[in-house]
Amino acid sequence: MLRALAVAVVLLVVTACAGAGDDGTELAAGTAMAAGDVASGRALYAANCASCHGVDLQGTDKGPPHIHPVYEPSHHADDSFRLAVARGAAQHHWEFGPMPPIAGLADQDVTDIIAYVREQQRAAGIE
Repeated sequence: MLRALAVAVVLLVVTACAGAGDDGTELAAGTAMAAGDVASGRALYAANCASCHGVDLQGTDKGPPHIHPVYEPSHHADDSFRLAVARGAAQHHWEFGPMPPIAGLADQDVTDIIAYVREQQRAAGIE
């Protein structure tokens, strides 16, 4: 009985901590989300991501390429993109410095961007 209670408490704490960032940003992790719209994602990527990650997803002098094995789904899952948009990302893998959070994007916008990036990665043989 005590063991079951301890497991329940741990699950409750982990679940409560997983949804919000230090800044109060609520993430949609663990919730069902509509499938991403690739066409919308293409436009949103052009408006919000391309200046650093390249219009062709090949990177620029400001940010790394998304068409690269380091961003394949098994290494950077969709939620890592969501977290980077919501909270920014510390420099890792590349020498571009930290990525700032990207304001003004709804959860569905980010889902659409991810759908576009994943489609482009598959077309390039990254799965």
